Amino acid sequence: MKAAVLREVNQPLEIEDVQHGNPGPREVLVRTAAAGVCHSDLHFQNGSYPYFLPTILGHESAGVVEAVGADVTYVKPGDHVITCLSAFCGHCEFCLTGHMSLCQEPELQRGGDEPPRLSKNGESIAQFLNLSSFAEYMLLHEHAIAKIREDMPLDRAALIGCGVTTGVGAVIHTAAVEPGATVAVIGCGGVGLSCINGAAIAGASRIIAIDTAPGKLDLARKFGATDTVDAKAEDPVGAVRELSGGGVHYSFEAIGLKSTTEQAWKMIRNGGTATVIGMIPVGTMVEIHGPEFLREKTLQGSNMGSNRFRVDMPRYVDFYLAGKLHLDDMISSRIKLEDVNDAFAQLETGEVARNVIVFD
Repeated sequence: MKAAVLREVNQPLEIEDVQHGNPGPREVLVRTAAAGVCHSDLHFQNGSYPYFLPTILGHESAGVVEAVGADVTYVKPGDHVITCLSAFCGHCEFCLTGHMSLCQEPELQRGGDEPPRLSKNGESIAQFLNLSSFAEYMLLHEHAIAKIREDMPLDRAALIGCGVTTGVGAVIHTAAVEPGATVAVIGCGGVGLSCINGAAIAGASRIIAIDTAPGKLDLARKFGATDTVDAKAEDPVGAVRELSGGGVHYSFEAIGLKSTTEQAWKMIRNGGTATVIGMIPVGTMVEIHGPEFLREKTLQGSNMGSNRFRVDMPRYVDFYLAGKLHLDDMISSRIKLEDVNDAFAQLETGEVARNVIVFD
């Protein structure tokens, strides 16, 4: 199968012919239909987050089940599925207390005494975040997929695999935004737009979108933003505090920078909550003014929208088909696998919300 392989940090992905194994017990072979090119992939490509190499990147995808291994009862060949990097074991403390996105059990990968799921002429290739979506096929543990209805377009379903689940989930699950609350979202890429969309679904009364790209701010209004702030033209903290009468109830950082995380903290009112969704590079320290904790302000993180993805993803599909999730507007372009490096370059410049690789 064709796949985009990362062999060296800060080097282009190479389109290669690689091999996948046969489905073992509790494994599923999925033919990839579409894969979003997410900024998180770029973090691993540029070394902000170290990973085993070589690897096949990609983690936001949807496809069709081709074959199943022994003991698989959840899906059958022909079923349509969305993948999720939050693969869960189902029996650890995190899973049993409803925090499946924090599960880290090693049983979801193959053991060292088993053949690898991915290889090239005998060379083992690391599976990226339980998935490796930049490939024509994915060999997955059955707990890395959610079955969905077949009338859902798979190129839009792929977006639910990460960006939508992360952004909407941060609003609904992690922060639990209530109707009538005020919200600010820093960063209007795929995750930020989903966060804005989620805040609108949750019934927020005012949703302030912050970015430096005018085109993204225009797009944010389509997703539910009531106000926009161009962070190049004015101080975003001052603008948000003025628009919200002293600070918002909830802020969301959807970029992954020290500066914007600190801004998210400064935007919230007393008793407010700032939620960090973006992937801040390893080694980065964030500074906040300690006495402000006496004002009952909260700074928290969110991992993949604190999801319960087998429940959440089918619901998000229903939201899209009911016109509540604006996935059509999120796709900047549909590209081929061979164009993945160009898509990474566009992420670097902040030109796009989301490019989607569509497989033949």
